[in-house]
Amino acid sequence: MWGSSIKMTGCLVIRGFHKIEINKLQLGQKYFFRVATEDKDGNLSECVEASVVTGNKRDANTFHVSFTALCSCFIHTQFFFSNNCSLAAVPAPRHLKKGHSEATALSLKWTEGEKMEGIPHQYLITITSPGKDSLAVHTEDCYKMFSDLEPDTEYIISVSTVLGDACSEPVSTTIHTEPCLMEALSKMGLDQYDDKLTLSTVMKIKQDDMSENKLETAESLPGAFLKKLTMLNANARSVRCASHDVNTDKSNAINPLDLIVALLLCSDSFLQQYIVLKMALCQFAVPLLLPNYETKQITLMLWSMREIVRTFSPSNLAFRKLSCVERIVLSDIPLVSFVRLDRMMLSKSQMLNKLLSNSQQCHDPFYHRNMVCGDVPRRISEGLVEISWYHPCGDRKVDRFTEPLAVANLRGDIRAFDKQFSFLCRTSAAIYIFCDESEADFFKNLTGKDAKANVILISSAQGKTFTLQTLTLKPSLKKTNVSQKKKTETELIKALQESVSKLLENCPNKVSIANLADSAPGWEILVDEDSGECQGAKKHVSKITERIANTSEFKDKHLASQGHIWKAISWLETECWRLRKAGNQDTEEYRKSLKTKEKALRRKQLKFEMTPVMSSFLRGVVISEVQRYYFLKWLEMDLDNLSWNQLSALQDQYKELSQKLPQHTEDIAAIDKQISARSLRLEHFLRECGQLYECASYLPDYSAQRKTMEQLPALCAQMLQDGFPLELVDGDAANIPLKWITEVLTELHYIMQSNSKLKVIAIIGAENSGKSTLLNTMFGVRFAVSKGTCTRGASIQLISIDKEVKEELGCVCIVLIDTEGLKPHQMLHDDHSHERAKEVASLAVALSDATIVSVSRDNSSEQDILEMVLYAFTRLKDVRSKPLGHFVHTDMNEKPVAKRRNSKDWWEKLNEIIRKDSRMKKAKITRISDVVKFDRDTCSWQIPSVWHGTPPMAPISVDYSETAHALKKRLLGDLKKCKARGDLMHFIERMESLWKAL
Repeated sequence: MWGSSIKMTGCLVIRGFHKIEINKLQLGQKYFFRVATEDKDGNLSECVEASVVTGNKRDANTFHVSFTALCSCFIHTQFFFSNNCSLAAVPAPRHLKKGHSEATALSLKWTEGEKMEGIPHQYLITITSPGKDSLAVHTEDCYKMFSDLEPDTEYIISVSTVLGDACSEPVSTTIHTEPCLMEALSKMGLDQYDDKLTLSTVMKIKQDDMSENKLETAESLPGAFLKKLTMLNANARSVRCASHDVNTDKSNAINPLDLIVALLLCSDSFLQQYIVLKMALCQFAVPLLLPNYETKQITLMLWSMREIVRTFSPSNLAFRKLSCVERIVLSDIPLVSFVRLDRMMLSKSQMLNKLLSNSQQCHDPFYHRNMVCGDVPRRISEGLVEISWYHPCGDRKVDRFTEPLAVANLRGDIRAFDKQFSFLCRTSAAIYIFCDESEADFFKNLTGKDAKANVILISSAQGKTFTLQTLTLKPSLKKTNVSQKKKTETELIKALQESVSKLLENCPNKVSIANLADSAPGWEILVDEDSGECQGAKKHVSKITERIANTSEFKDKHLASQGHIWKAISWLETECWRLRKAGNQDTEEYRKSLKTKEKALRRKQLKFEMTPVMSSFLRGVVISEVQRYYFLKWLEMDLDNLSWNQLSALQDQYKELSQKLPQHTEDIAAIDKQISARSLRLEHFLRECGQLYECASYLPDYSAQRKTMEQLPALCAQMLQDGFPLELVDGDAANIPLKWITEVLTELHYIMQSNSKLKVIAIIGAENSGKSTLLNTMFGVRFAVSKGTCTRGASIQLISIDKEVKEELGCVCIVLIDTEGLKPHQMLHDDHSHERAKEVASLAVALSDATIVSVSRDNSSEQDILEMVLYAFTRLKDVRSKPLGHFVHTDMNEKPVAKRRNSKDWWEKLNEIIRKDSRMKKAKITRISDVVKFDRDTCSWQIPSVWHGTPPMAPISVDYSETAHALKKRLLGDLKKCKARGDLMHFIERMESLWKAL
């Protein structure tokens, strides 16, 4: 009991609690509290007393009494409702509901009991949780806010009506407090919630790239996941601490979905896009709706998915053996969603994986409880909606479905995530609800719900039998059986496949992710690309791309400086050094005449005024760093969208003809010219910048255009540092724009504060042997590999070195050189561009500290390729030290090769070629080791097939990823042994002298 000096205020008899909170006390009053213990026979102990004076502040009218302190002399104290308390006579509270909820606080509200209106009464609230002190609360209100709770904890809260000395039966609810995002991030060592992780940070070469370290703590998991993901390892989600015992110790364990959500929340927009693209390449489901437990907001990840592209063969193309290329966010296909009610004995995600897996290959796009750490409780990923896709390959023996579809998967109970559930109901073609038969009453709440989707219930009887039923929600709830009871998971999968296949037949309800983004604001769902910078860049790019109807005509009109005049200048420049047509003329006079012609062509080039398109491009790059990055990404994606339709068929023709009929050189050359004419990528705009810059040197010093052009090298240097490739050798003109490249790399040297010590890794080899793919996999870079693109000339990318390993590697950055493929057939171009690939390969070898030689498993062309490789290594023998060599035998086929050849016989083949070549004898070259350093035991690599199965549903092969990782470690080990070659300024000098020496 308690009271003040004025009157007796209240009395309660309670059981099982040592703390009680008393509300509605008067301000500034002294209150007396008396507590006694009643034993099982009804006998009362002596009272213990305490007093307190309430404060004068508004929040001082609540007081907590601790019975442990007051009754410390009673060791076996029990508090209980007295036996004469009539429970049935007092109406219980009604409509008990959770209100606001967060990590450490929640609110509860209810309505008074039946017929209690006008009758003075109070409420007794009890809150309990296993392993924690229980609390009782006395209040007169029908609302209570609890604070100081534990995050991510389950509480049982009961409310009883108190009328005099009588209490009602309690009404109870179980509530789970929200996880604390910051606590979860801290556990993973991610303190970048406000200061976001960037792509440049992730791509740095670190200590763990050079050696394998055990993962001892949860803080090491994000880095380990990103490292594996960067290298497209399909086991990336299975990272865990070395000390973690799956069956016992979960203190350092992190559910992989929590890890992914945490990384995305701590990354900037460009790293988010990078992570999601890599996940998609590994065939992982990716986030569609991302929850944030700190802000209570949900974000639709449209921008993050923008780079995902699929090549597939729907039924209308499969019979003609054709395929189409689509950017996934723009693809209008049926969306089928899967959700659950309460917890299930059956793993919904595992069932989805079986549903989507082809008969010949099984993979796990959706992580589930039976995978590594999948049974670790999710803290911050509940409410996540993932999405994956099914795309047919066109082979009926392999395809599970003949049409494409998107599959969404809500993590968590639909009762807790009504917003996500409602959004999926409105946007899906069908929504499948997994539940137990005991939950049937819940569906009464869905009566009249606005659902565009067909609602299909998958109910189970304690996980033993399964029934499919369609639910009609309007005007009243109606259930209709779709199938008989299924007794096994296999039978259920078959029933689901039949249900989805039937849905795909003439399904009118199709949607793209871009369409979902349009409707998201109506559900108070954010869209990740709704920022001003992103939308501004998108509009800016559209002003350029809306002018493109025919790519070849567009380049002639708007990118004129890099056209036939530049090619003519390139021929004159290279002829000055190579004197191919000098004949008997005096060398100096011949060169002078070439220079005169070059100046005349430059004057013609100057007549091309800067076009509106290039003006728009320059405005797009001369802005803030974030806006520039958005602008360049939008431009890359939009140009790819325009190119696929025109180029993919030509690339297929080129590949087929060069493999099956390599002797048809004229036809191959004609297709190659068409590909060159119709190609339009970011590199073409940067080429134009290079030509405009070179022409600007002929303009007066006061020219406004010249001043604008003089900014371009620094901007391009920043782009190179941001991870964009730079074209070193123009693949169409077969030349290096030396003035432009020199200025860009010089500016990069200054950006790096004149500390630009570097080492170089180059790759050469057969065309279509996966050179760009291999570099991208090893280093996480972004050389062009999409369908309809093929490396021409040579491009470079910059990889930064973490400060911890700079001294060990002897450099602050690594330059990667990706080169055009060597062709076994000699194309009949009249401008000597058929020599381009060999010259580019020679330059790359001469510039490199380590060279990768890639030879495909097409034995018919291997001899030709090896001869050209040998040419590349010997062409500039006298002007450089020998590079370290690694020979890789690649398999670019979609199906695995049953038998692998021994690649060590390459050395014997190369030595045999040397012995038969009289030019080698003159150059005093007797064996391959005279021009390249190698270890036969460690420098021969068999690279497995890229795909584990049949694309487009096949993930990247784990063997491919791990072999690429082993090669990367070996290359970095080689670089440690290499002597330093200087910095970027030295690289520029060598590049110019070597190119002229060719």
